[in-house]
Amino acid sequence: MHESLKKLILYLPVLLLSPWISSGQTGVNSTYEFLNLTTSARIAGMGGNFLAIKDNDITLSLTNPSLITEEMHNDLAFSFVNYFRDLNYGYLMYSRTFKKAGSFTGTFQFVDYGKFTRADETGVTYGEFSASEYALNIGWGRKLSSHFSIGANGKLIYSAFDTYHSFGIAVDVAGTYVTKEDLFTASLIARNIGIQIVPYYAGNSEPLPFELQAGASVRFRHIPLRFSFLYNHIEKWDLSYDDPTNPDNQKDPVTGETQEKSGISRFADNMMHHIVLGGEVTIAKVFSIRLGYNYQRRQELKIYNHAARSGFSLGVGLRIKMFSVSYTRATYMSGKINPNYFTFTCNLQQFAKKK
Repeated sequence: MHESLKKLILYLPVLLLSPWISSGQTGVNSTYEFLNLTTSARIAGMGGNFLAIKDNDITLSLTNPSLITEEMHNDLAFSFVNYFRDLNYGYLMYSRTFKKAGSFTGTFQFVDYGKFTRADETGVTYGEFSASEYALNIGWGRKLSSHFSIGANGKLIYSAFDTYHSFGIAVDVAGTYVTKEDLFTASLIARNIGIQIVPYYAGNSEPLPFELQAGASVRFRHIPLRFSFLYNHIEKWDLSYDDPTNPDNQKDPVTGETQEKSGISRFADNMMHHIVLGGEVTIAKVFSIRLGYNYQRRQELKIYNHAARSGFSLGVGLRIKMFSVSYTRATYMSGKINPNYFTFTCNLQQFAKKK
């Protein structure tokens, strides 16, 4: 057996056993949910919160550390998301490679929830308070062979909501397989394996938003087109949510029964809740157009009988020598939540040589 393949197999148990490390809960059942926010404009443009694309893009390595490469040496990235109202978040990221230790990234994530009015149960106000969360990430990536690579992220997490504070630690582990000429890439990722060391309330520790993900992308040899396929929450099958306010979920006034989906329809709906589809067209290796579709986001955030573009995202990217700029406009809820993603990257080493 090839030596690099043996090494990869040694790391697989960590990924495969990860669902038992965490409770596998999603949504409001866990804390530090900001760790799963989509932070990169390129990732947002293709519909998800991670990608399996190995083309030395530093912004993809925050959520998939197995994509960290030596070619990212001295890369700097800044991402900012204008979410909705006065809620903003983003990160500052830097990569450096050391001959013996390997390739590393350092990332400072932040979420600013804005100002809130403090009031008691009678409506009497007592000024304002703020809320924010932060994470310091140290990523490491290593190439095992021309086809296999692994990586990990270590996270220090701090959260503050008014007078309530919390501190936690977490790790991500990932493995990636890529074919010759990078025409096909596949990744397996276990995210947010960790604990809440200091809870908001003494004695009330909450689980972290653990998630096991898989993704793949296909790039055509003679066409500047790439397709992306992502599968979220491998550790949990049923991600659907039955909205009690949806007219389709109301009981029949005569029979008292609620209309339910057939077995095949229910299976297809559950399957699609896991899947995110994306595409990217690159013109002359300089300008990119990205489109994404997130079924789960569309089903959970659409307005009844007016889904419009919920779940869709559209983005563009421009690369000029050592600089890269990306922008994405995503539609979460029609007319209400349409975040704007801005990401800027540059290579400091090339920039210094240019000067």
